[in-house]
Amino acid sequence: MAVPDTATGVATATPRPAHRDPRVLAWLGAFTASLIGDQIWFLALSWTAVRGGDGTQTGLVLAAGSLPRALLMLPGGAIADRYGPRRVVIGSDLVRCLVMVIAAFAVAASSPTIWLLITIALVFGAVDALFMPAVGALPVRLTTRSQLVRVQGMRSLSQRVATVVSAPIGGAVLAWGDAELAFTLNAVLFGLSLALLWRLRPGPVPEPEPGTEEPELGLRAGLRYVLGHTFLRPLLAMVALMELGFTIPMNVGIVLLADDAGWGPGGMGTVLGGWGVGAAIGALGLTVAGRVPRPVFVLPAGMLVMAGGLVGLGYAPGVGVAVACAAVLGVGTGVVGGVGSALVQTTCAPSALGRVTALQMMFAVGLIPLLYPVGGLIATEFGPSAVFAGGGAAMLAGILVALASGPFRRRT
Repeated sequence: MAVPDTATGVATATPRPAHRDPRVLAWLGAFTASLIGDQIWFLALSWTAVRGGDGTQTGLVLAAGSLPRALLMLPGGAIADRYGPRRVVIGSDLVRCLVMVIAAFAVAASSPTIWLLITIALVFGAVDALFMPAVGALPVRLTTRSQLVRVQGMRSLSQRVATVVSAPIGGAVLAWGDAELAFTLNAVLFGLSLALLWRLRPGPVPEPEPGTEEPELGLRAGLRYVLGHTFLRPLLAMVALMELGFTIPMNVGIVLLADDAGWGPGGMGTVLGGWGVGAAIGALGLTVAGRVPRPVFVLPAGMLVMAGGLVGLGYAPGVGVAVACAAVLGVGTGVVGGVGSALVQTTCAPSALGRVTALQMMFAVGLIPLLYPVGGLIATEFGPSAVFAGGGAAMLAGILVALASGPFRRRT
């Protein structure tokens, strides 16, 4: 069967596999370099703030880095849809390079004031809010729809790699050359991302699926499009409940659980390592498989696996069982993350993909962290295990929301 190539619009016998496509690999390299740079940035920012102020001031600096991403993510997605994701990622990468160079000079010249760090963090956070939805909207212009599951598996795998390597790299750089060297390294990483994206030549905006409505440009039009879409609406609600059920236990509950169970920092690190290995296995499986039959049933099945692993982790009698449950949770995470993102990208109208991607990211990085105190309160009142039980319940609710939708169940 002929498949239209996104670069030329000419029908080809078979699509080029994503893992052999130079454009997809260039995008993946830029995305990975950016991820590593982002994580080293927050580590270096935290270290510089701690060295120059007290705990309250450090909290203000870190909040200044996170707040713009939460507030500007949706407008950033609208900008990507209006001007094209390639223009936005190149412009934002260029600004991020300049911000890192300025930060390196500021640290080298003298001990930076807290207000200077806050200003740098605000600018970087605002530019990151432009970059993230735009880079997420690029894959549909680089490969065919049939390859998007593999692309998202590769993307998820690169996230695991970035998580594993960024912390030791950042720690070693800070120990050897302090924040000045860390910011310089980040400038190089963002420069590498910029160079890869600059040479990238995405194809034209792909044609929407038959019967798909093309929304107008603008933030409100994008929100109306999502709310009125009979498949995207339950899909995004399901993914949002998955993020809610996963993030609070694994960011807040795991620390409290390790302390309550007497695992210590080493035990907690081992548990999180088990999750990371499982997530990498799940993402690698998607990358190798390339295609997933009936993804609307694979997605809730993966979430059910996640819920089981999460609740098992919360009630594990020891570190060994906890690591095994965390690994199961990780496998589900790798599969659900890739399949969910691929479903969004294959269903969403290409002209709205920046805004829809931004909506997903805003919920994960902007709204859910506001509920961290609720997780702490639940742990205080009912014990840390209750946070994990609540997370599993949120995932089950997400499954029910999606499967209660006829258009979702009928999707092939």
